[in-house]
Amino acid sequence: MNYLFYGFIILVFFAIILLIEATYIWWQSRHSGAAKRVESRIRMMSAGGHGNDKALSILKQRELSASPTLARLLLQVPRIHALDRWLVQSGLSWSVEKFFFYTAFPPFVVWAAGNMIHLSPLALAVAMLIAPGFASLKVARAKASRLKQIEEQLPEATDMLSRSLRAGHSFSTALGIVGDEMPAPIGGEFRVAFDEINFGVPLNDALTGLATRVPINDLRYFVVAVLIQRETGGNLAEILGNISQIIRSRLALLGKVRVLSSEGRLSAWILGVLPLVMALLISVINPDFLRILWTDPAGVKMIGAALVMMTFGVVWMRKIIRIHI
Repeated sequence: MNYLFYGFIILVFFAIILLIEATYIWWQSRHSGAAKRVESRIRMMSAGGHGNDKALSILKQRELSASPTLARLLLQVPRIHALDRWLVQSGLSWSVEKFFFYTAFPPFVVWAAGNMIHLSPLALAVAMLIAPGFASLKVARAKASRLKQIEEQLPEATDMLSRSLRAGHSFSTALGIVGDEMPAPIGGEFRVAFDEINFGVPLNDALTGLATRVPINDLRYFVVAVLIQRETGGNLAEILGNISQIIRSRLALLGKVRVLSSEGRLSAWILGVLPLVMALLISVINPDFLRILWTDPAGVKMIGAALVMMTFGVVWMRKIIRIHI
């Protein structure tokens, strides 16, 4: 046996292993995420650091997807962060990945169910077009319900802030008291703002983030009033008390308007949904009855004209019954 040859092979093997390990250590020390963060911190803290470099965020960022590869792909989608903000405002625990799944998967389920019960092509096509909208409808309804609840809780939260300031607490401590004492969802939002301030985020940025997460005009007026008071001075407790009274008066007037316009809203829903529901039921009961509408050119034109007029009518009724206060 040639022991020298086998010894040489073993030494080459260990040399390759050590070379790979050295390459990995070099890469980790120069190009890894941790190395980049350390380098960025050193550059920002040094006297000759660049002032225009992107500041590091101390806040945890929401993940668009549980898969890093899919998250990188989603980051390439235009306005993806606006969609993620929309999901956050709804209060649902959906990520962007889950929202896309709930949007893309229902049409396949509808197609399989329609083929099993031998649904007519028109009814199947309409159902497949409607199915992706259920996820967006759920998010929109959850957002509207959550923002309405926050709007109703805002006067009480503002009064609690005012009472805390009169009791001698600082504004940031008053935010924490509201976050602990008020129920969800407004308590959680004020608690997030309080935690951000404790983590070192400036008060102006924390309040701006609160107004961004909760796009309500009354809350924006509250944030603007606080920011102006910090610049100009004044009795903040009295300002918050006046804002609370204004919000309560506006909500009372808005409730009266909603009661008076309830009949118009119900009529708009019935007139907008009834033709589609009746067409779907007729297609299920007697598929041949409406077949001429999509087989004859005149029928296709009638369908297009009817959809245009229905859309115009629904939009017009919506403009009439929506009264902004």
